[in-house]
Amino acid sequence: MERVLDVYMRPYDEQHPVLCFDEQPCFLIGYKLAPVPMEPGKVARQDYEYQRFGSAVVLLAVEPLTGRRFVKVCARRTAQEYSQFMQELERAYPQAARITVVQDNLNTHHGSSFYKWLPPEAAHRLVNRFEWIYTPKHASWLNMAELEFSALQRQCLKRRIPTLERLRDEVESWVNARDAVGLKLKWQFSTQDARRWFGRHYEAIRIN
Repeated sequence: MERVLDVYMRPYDEQHPVLCFDEQPCFLIGYKLAPVPMEPGKVARQDYEYQRFGSAVVLLAVEPLTGRRFVKVCARRTAQEYSQFMQELERAYPQAARITVVQDNLNTHHGSSFYKWLPPEAAHRLVNRFEWIYTPKHASWLNMAELEFSALQRQCLKRRIPTLERLRDEVESWVNARDAVGLKLKWQFSTQDARRWFGRHYEAIRIN
């Protein structure tokens, strides 16, 4: 945990950008019966029944200190999608000596995923472009990408979206709206806060 918090305390450095990455599955859901739009004197109405059209996954990375966002909607979540997304991040920071990524320990979130889809030379070069910082188990709240997903869920995904293409359009519009106002993320939970609030856990570590 303290390693994650130390990373968040780093000053901005374009040679060593810090990003937070996560992914979220979502269902493609549509109406069984067409909703009735709002009319003068009448509220909009929709039937409670819905129809599932499969699932998708949203991959998201945010650079908290600049508010720069990268989002990709995919039909599935595999090592290939992760590798392609990391390649896109790498190309977005050509000037960086190394890119730090805070993420969880999902089974595809590591450099070996690159070797499944890239030649060894390319995979090795890409691995060396990243520094991965993993959030502890049961502590995904330490990942600032969770804040972005919370806003995305409330403002975009909390409704029926039936197709992958529509989901991509909606998510892209959401990202553009946040970028237009220059929203940044400011982390305020420090290592000192962690030691104060989770003192019993530190004590348990010392005892063990």
